[in-house]
Amino acid sequence: MTTVSETVAVQRETTAEVAVSITGLRKAFGDKVVLDGVDLTIRRGEFVVLLGPSGTGKTTLLRLLTGLETPDTGTVLVPDRRTTVYQEPRLIPSKRVLANVTVGQRRSRSTREAGLRALAEVNLAGKARQWPATLSGGEAQRTALARALVREPDLLLLDEPFAALDALTRLHMQELVGELVARHRPAVLMVTHDVDEAVRLADRVLVLDHGRFAADLTLDLARPREHNVPRAVRYQAALLAHLGVGDPPAENLREQHT
Repeated sequence: MTTVSETVAVQRETTAEVAVSITGLRKAFGDKVVLDGVDLTIRRGEFVVLLGPSGTGKTTLLRLLTGLETPDTGTVLVPDRRTTVYQEPRLIPSKRVLANVTVGQRRSRSTREAGLRALAEVNLAGKARQWPATLSGGEAQRTALARALVREPDLLLLDEPFAALDALTRLHMQELVGELVARHRPAVLMVTHDVDEAVRLADRVLVLDHGRFAADLTLDLARPREHNVPRAVRYQAALLAHLGVGDPPAENLREQHT
């Protein structure tokens, strides 16, 4: 364990069942408290989606998990193998697609083979020798996803990864991510503003408001999911109500109090 201060500790190894454990996390920028005593546990293989209005600390929480920010107080336990996919693909223009996927990895035959397998998983097997400038927006984001998967992460962080895509490509990407997560079983924390997307993908949905979790909802829905089935619609209504839109459904859905 690395001690950042007397009240802050960051540990890279977690248990066999738990991928992320956060206790009493507080983060402020000047006088503005962004996260105020946050507690969170994410199990290995669990897909958690984080919703909330802009400016409520969603991206700050992700940055704390990646190590780009340090907490003021609290304990953050994360696995060593973790990676992030952002809204922008962040590909290197001077490197071909395969080289972008394996960037930072030791050059070897096994690395190349792993990169090609990752591209095949995101349906880009024929694009390995292409330049990033030749890719569509969806292809570029799939390349970024392959780059994340080739590292075999125990924790996959997704920061609004589909926000810049057109509606149809976004639906295809949601389906692809759902399939890949089911196959590889990392823990996932995804930030989005899209309630439909949250219900389509998540095992649990958290709503962050004023630095704390206003809701922690477990989704009891079979996969693959359709967003317009009655129970999914009720989950959407419940989440929208927590976001200040409309009234909550009468049915008592599986909400944990945090």
